[in-house]
Amino acid sequence: MKTLKYTLVDVFTTQSFGGNQLAVFHDGSNLTTKTMQQIANELNLSETAFICSPKKPQNQINLRIFTPQVELPIAGHPTIGTAFVMAYLKMLPTQDGVNEWVFEEEHGDISVTVFLNKEKITKVEMIQPLPVFGEILTRQALVADLLSLPKGELDSRFPIQTVSSGLPFLFVPLRSIAAMREINFRTDVWERHFSRNPDRQHIFTFTTETEYDDSTVHCRMFAPAMGISEDPATGAASGPLGAFLVEHGAIDKKADGNYVIRSEQGFEMGRPSFIDIMINKNNQQYEKVKIGGTAIVVGQGELYVP
Repeated sequence: MKTLKYTLVDVFTTQSFGGNQLAVFHDGSNLTTKTMQQIANELNLSETAFICSPKKPQNQINLRIFTPQVELPIAGHPTIGTAFVMAYLKMLPTQDGVNEWVFEEEHGDISVTVFLNKEKITKVEMIQPLPVFGEILTRQALVADLLSLPKGELDSRFPIQTVSSGLPFLFVPLRSIAAMREINFRTDVWERHFSRNPDRQHIFTFTTETEYDDSTVHCRMFAPAMGISEDPATGAASGPLGAFLVEHGAIDKKADGNYVIRSEQGFEMGRPSFIDIMINKNNQQYEKVKIGGTAIVVGQGELYVP
């Protein structure tokens, strides 16, 4: 039996048992894809990450990311959480101030920045691929049925639209937090009308009404195709969410093209999460999409595999 060491972290939070759980395996280089998937299914967290040797010598690691059912080409909280763990355990050389790394993910190379102040990790950021805007879904009644809400609870100021920064999400705007709390996600409707279209499989709902004054949006995400009934913090959706808000005028236009957005998520699951989103848009072109946050180590363990 092999003994695999891992660290358990809560990501996008400063409080234990908040944010999004992540298991980071310290050395997955000799594991098969099948074994990684079995481990992710065994732990049954929204995502499990495996640190592997980089394919390019100039990069720091190759990062493999799995939900209980599938491997992901890119993901936010596993990238942020893995960088946090590597800095926390000093798996890579670090210094006070800015530490810039590159992680290989299936989608491509991802730039990661770890900020330290007197050896304390204050923030981790990742640059995400530039957003791609997909089709607008006009079947509002169907979407309302999917969420078990009256059609009038959809926020008609904004479209229902797919946006991707490496992984597509269908963004559904709602009018209020009260409506967000009342969502009862219908997997039968999802199976019939959403499950076979990769651009509509992952449903991300939001409202511009927030619990905290310094938040911009309040969110929930449902991803049955990943084996995730609901996700408490979705980094891969946060960059595209920021671009959606900028594109459709949900936040005030900035003369310099730099937007700072805070997303709150996970409240309905009892796991409050906060994700910082930075969007740069100049001359109608998106030039940079970045997300950031912090994490907290909540445990370490060993897993035995044949």
